Amino acid sequence: MNATIDADLTEPRLVSETGLAARVGAVAAPVLEGLGFRLVRVRISGADGCTVQIMAERPDGSMSIEDCEEASRALSPALDVTDPVPQAYRLEMSSPGLDRPLVRRSDFQRAMGQVVKIEMAVPVEGRKRFRGTIAEVTDDAVKIEGEGSDPDAILVLTDIAEARLVLTDKLIAEAMRRGKQEMRGDAGNDDGDDSDADAGEPRDLYGKKKYRHQPKDKDSSRRKAGHGRAASQQGD
Repeated sequence: MNATIDADLTEPRLVSETGLAARVGAVAAPVLEGLGFRLVRVRISGADGCTVQIMAERPDGSMSIEDCEEASRALSPALDVTDPVPQAYRLEMSSPGLDRPLVRRSDFQRAMGQVVKIEMAVPVEGRKRFRGTIAEVTDDAVKIEGEGSDPDAILVLTDIAEARLVLTDKLIAEAMRRGKQEMRGDAGNDDGDDSDADAGEPRDLYGKKKYRHQPKDKDSSRRKAGHGRAASQQGD
């Protein structure tokens, strides 16, 4: 992935949530933006009773454990006030991870040369699902080179329902090199030795960093921000 792509804090997302997740996202997006982060995705699952996972990042694509903690502590009271979730839940802040969803044009630009899975909201030549290597990104479309017998395709960005990177050896190797460079503080000096690239912040098997608050009780006497913990969790 190309980490040199410039991106704006207010760059709009190409995809958005519906229902309860959309209500949570409407609260989360401006709070995150005020902290210098961008909302990537909101997902609500039945894990631990109910888990509200909010995925975010900085405009350059980075997101540390400390960033997750800062965002979580700001979002918790905002969600308490607006109360969009009608039951007790656990708030989980997360970085995008290696097999990240691609929700903005700059995401596709950074992912040039990587394999992506795309589901379209609008069929293209009778198909909705595509998988291939990102070959080109224009102002309004992405070109992917099909795998095997699949033909190449040009897909309109605003017609995409969901897109995410596929976890390949190439993607993992580039992430390891980038992590090593960041730790050394020398992005221009890569000697090819990846032996120490897995050191640093705790993350799950997919490179995702998470920070969890204690479960949010719906009893108003307990509606306050809990004390979170950084944890290594298996990605979804």
